[in-house]
Formats: sequence, C-alpha cells, structure tokens
Amino acid sequence: MAFHLAIGSRFENVEIVQVVLNDALERLGVGEDSRHWIDLAVREAVANAIKHGNQCDPAKRVEVEARLEDHTVVVRVEDEGHGFDPRYVEDPRAPKNLLRPSGRGIFYIEKFMDGVDWEVGASGGTVLVLRKRIEPDSGDSAADGPLAATMPPAENRRPKGREQ
Repeated sequence: MAFHLAIGSRFENVEIVQVVLNDALERLGVGEDSRHWIDLAVREAVANAIKHGNQCDPAKRVEVEARLEDHTVVVRVEDEGHGFDPRYVEDPRAPKNLLRPSGRGIFYIEKFMDGVDWEVGASGGTVLVLRKRIEPDSGDSAADGPLAATMPPAENRRPKGREQ
C-alpha cells in the first residue's frame, strides 16, 4: 500500500484524505479500531498543517503520503509553513490549560499513534511522520486503543447524524 495526495489548504480537503486513507487501510484488512485511531490522528495532523502550517492559504499545499512498512502504517504530512517546534506546546492536561479551546491536537496525535516524529521539510515547513503498528485481520477491539479507559465502545463513537 502506498499513496500520495497533494491538497490545497482548505478544511474540506481533510475529508478527501480520510476517504482515501480509510479505503487503503480497509483493503489491507486493518481492523476498524486501528483505522479509527489512525483516521483521528491523520485528520488532526492535516487540519494542523492547513491551519497552523499554511495559515489557511489555499495556494499552499499539504502533502500526504502513506505506506505500509512491516506491519506498520506510516503516514507523512508536510506543509509549506514556517516550521514548528512541538517542545513549545503546553500540556493540555495542565490545570491552567483545561478550559482552553485549542491545544489538544498534538496530545491526541501522540496518544493515538505508536510513534510520531517531527521534521523540517525541504521548504522549511513541518513534516509530521506518524506510525501505527497493525495486525491485519486482528479483529482489534476498543479495549486495545489508547483511550480505552475513557472512550465508549466503537459503535457509540460515531457523531450524531453520521450513523452507518
């Protein structure tokens, strides 16, 4: 499995990335719960690239690449911004940050994935490399997910109005 997408910096394009990625993962037999966690992390990464990296400039592109390496899904998200240093992001669990309306995306990305690397791209933008180990056809369950203790079962996690 491998694919590459280049999207304009518009939030509606996040849906395109999700559809293509979910289709590719499903074809590989990746369990629903693993697809769910990968989907959430990639959605947040692409939204951050659009908003914070490219400042919502539709002329700037976000590059998304995904591939499978030895039972690990590797997703690379690159923006054309001015770079980003995750060391300056405050812990969203700190009492002073609990009511802030933003700042949780990186926390979630790191919790949902098995590995996250931050790099500087050739253009000076941010490159985020996400890794998630998978076991095809494992029938993985929500009990194995990173928020198992706090999340409801998978069938109850769908936003209202999007039941399938």
